[in-house]
Amino acid sequence: MDLLEIISKRRSVRQFLPDHVETEKIDYLLECARLAPSAVNAQPWKFLVVKSPEKKALLHQCYNRDWFAVAPVYILALGDTGRSWKRKADGKDHCDIDVTIAFEHIVLAATEKGLGTCWVCNFDVELCYKLFDLPAGIIPVAITPIGYPAHDLETVTNRKTIREITEII
Repeated sequence: MDLLEIISKRRSVRQFLPDHVETEKIDYLLECARLAPSAVNAQPWKFLVVKSPEKKALLHQCYNRDWFAVAPVYILALGDTGRSWKRKADGKDHCDIDVTIAFEHIVLAATEKGLGTCWVCNFDVELCYKLFDLPAGIIPVAITPIGYPAHDLETVTNRKTIREITEII
């Protein structure tokens, strides 16, 4: 499967089989994230792999949706603002950008391995700090459930054309 095929197959999955996700596959996803580019190679990321019932219950408090509570594994992407590059011209911190690049590597690698994911950014960040005892300077960026999709995934047909998203100047 080439990259364009992987990208075209990626979907937001909200129904998962209860099947265990192999450790080797999770390791592969994390290796793909590890190799992601970042501004000045700062690599300001950390990924919490949430598997235990106790920690999953805490994460479910941060994003309380029925569909979210059924995945066998979750990855919580964190950024370290103390390590991230800041643009000198305006002070823009690239932490969230770098973390999301690495996180998308995880999502695409999961698709390649037959796993489903769903970007979750609308979660209670403050509760996440509290429940996972995150120190200042570490920012929760995104969460994805990971598991085998419960259903075949539909083809997305409502994507804009290249002409709609591109301007050649």
